[in-house]
Amino acid sequence: MPRKHSHHYLFNNQSAVWGYANCGTKICKKYLKPKSGLSIIAIIIGCSLISSTSRAETIRSAMASAYIGNPTLNAQRAATRVTDEGVPLARSGYLPKISGNADYGLSRAVYKYSGTRSTTELKPRGFGVTISQTLFDGLTTVNNVRSAKAAVKAAQQNLRNSEQNVLFDAASSYMNVLRDTSVTSYRGQNLAFLNEEVRAAKERFNVGESTRTDVAQAQASRASAVAALASARAQLKGSIAVYRQIVGHDPKNQQTAHNIDNLLPREINAALAIARREHPAILATHHLVDQASFNVKSAEGGLLPSLSVSGSASKRVDVSLAGDRNVSNSVYATLAVPIYQGGAVSAKIRQNKELLGQRRIEVDSIVDQVRAAVIFAFSQLESARHSVTSGVAQLRASRLALEGIVEERNVGQRTTLDVLTTQQSVLSAQITLAGARRDSIVAGYSLLSAIGRLDARRMKLKVAIYEPEEHYQAVKDKWFGLRTPDNR
Repeated sequence: MPRKHSHHYLFNNQSAVWGYANCGTKICKKYLKPKSGLSIIAIIIGCSLISSTSRAETIRSAMASAYIGNPTLNAQRAATRVTDEGVPLARSGYLPKISGNADYGLSRAVYKYSGTRSTTELKPRGFGVTISQTLFDGLTTVNNVRSAKAAVKAAQQNLRNSEQNVLFDAASSYMNVLRDTSVTSYRGQNLAFLNEEVRAAKERFNVGESTRTDVAQAQASRASAVAALASARAQLKGSIAVYRQIVGHDPKNQQTAHNIDNLLPREINAALAIARREHPAILATHHLVDQASFNVKSAEGGLLPSLSVSGSASKRVDVSLAGDRNVSNSVYATLAVPIYQGGAVSAKIRQNKELLGQRRIEVDSIVDQVRAAVIFAFSQLESARHSVTSGVAQLRASRLALEGIVEERNVGQRTTLDVLTTQQSVLSAQITLAGARRDSIVAGYSLLSAIGRLDARRMKLKVAIYEPEEHYQAVKDKWFGLRTPDNR
């Protein structure tokens, strides 16, 4: 695969090599003239749209930037941490509830009896503590905790799925910019070629070696090339905007991406087996089935009796007489047997059973979606590989044809129209090959994502791997505390 900054093009049967050197914030053009000394003016447009630095950016570094800073992925991480707190919330059903109370008041009583009047003023006050502990709640808490744990596992798999999607989007946008940069460059080089053709056609017309028609044909092709270059520029700007949205910064001195064939299964059946076993979307739906099952059992606990014990201690002063003291302590057990709750518990059980059925259906749906994605990605990869092979052959043949037709035109055996038509074939082959190479790389990442293996660890990205299990372990047994594990 040739480097994108080193291409060979034919200008009036001459070979020219275009080199690129970084200079400040734009890409400088350095033209190396052929040995024949023929003066050729060529314009390379498009690469200057990308600010470059001395440090090259690879597709993996772009993915690493997206892994760290992509807001969609970071929001999913936050959502996973929110789900983690469901476990200590459910565990609170195991723990006692303690409350304290205190009161202070003023009372004034006036008594009249047989002409005698007396006034009593009191300052009733007191404080107390109440403790209650559930001993049995129909296994509701047990199943709530299991449900919360299943939700955590589902959230972690959903986070893995989001990670895959973001990394794939980063790889895809990287290749889109690389492709569109090449296409813009090709369009610019084609315009330079046509400018030279217009100049040459006018010179031949002035000496009587061509007709006005030849000049008009060259000018028409040049006008079309100007419009095509403007369209390519617009496409490149759009791709850069999407790249910035996903990766977090503009592309910088991109390097040619390579295939990841060593990470891909060679057979489609092996790919399907891996996807069925490892894809996070499938694993997440299985955990959601578990969560729904535990929710059914938790709701059924509302039909069972509950047993709790509670105790209280209090002290009061000035209750009836000034200066009196009243200290009381109590412990009691409560057994509650549900008889009829207005149908609410029964409706909740039925509702959760229907939700469980929905979750089971969703497993089948996700499995089918993943299967279709694997087959499609595998097919696209094979097709793109064939396209690259045929594109290379097409471009080679088109260049040879252009070289021969230019020679024949110079000796009067071909017309300017033949040269222009063949040059368009070369341009079309270049653009087709750029698209095929992009599709080949993207299809590889698409297949890796479809089987559930597109993640930072397997891609060996130079980042600190985010481990959702660390936050879960930090909060699952917390009894108290307002600060999050990161001290917020």
